[in-house]
Amino acid sequence: MQKAELLEQIKDAMRAHDKIRLSILRQVNQSVKQIEVDQRRDVTEADMTTAVKKLQKVTDEELDGLRKAGAETHADRIAELEQQSEILASLLPAQLSGADLEAAIDRIVSEGSLTQKRDMGRIMGALTKETDGNFDKPAAAAYAGSKLS
Repeated sequence: MQKAELLEQIKDAMRAHDKIRLSILRQVNQSVKQIEVDQRRDVTEADMTTAVKKLQKVTDEELDGLRKAGAETHADRIAELEQQSEILASLLPAQLSGADLEAAIDRIVSEGSLTQKRDMGRIMGALTKETDGNFDKPAAAAYAGSKLS
């Protein structure tokens, strides 16, 4: 996502009077502005993705904490956080999963002649480098583990 796209989405949310979407998009924009000010440079798509991932992590942690607390009084906040998490997920690029993930792991295993369990780190590292960490990690670890002896 480019910064111009983010600003356009903010405008659309304002026009639609979507307060929750507007709030989370403004938080992303603030994170991006902070990068621009602190590092005195224009933001890249990687910076945008990193900002969204950080906000999603914070949102998911708060949501998890409220769910564990089991407080019925926080039902509204839980619903709001769930919506924010969905919005943030929609801003991220699609994760590599399923058959595409298995094909990438198979290729990495065959190219590197990786057969031992101790090679798991090399597989995950190569997959992370190839996809910029944008893959289903538990599924990748399970599949890669089944390929190694």
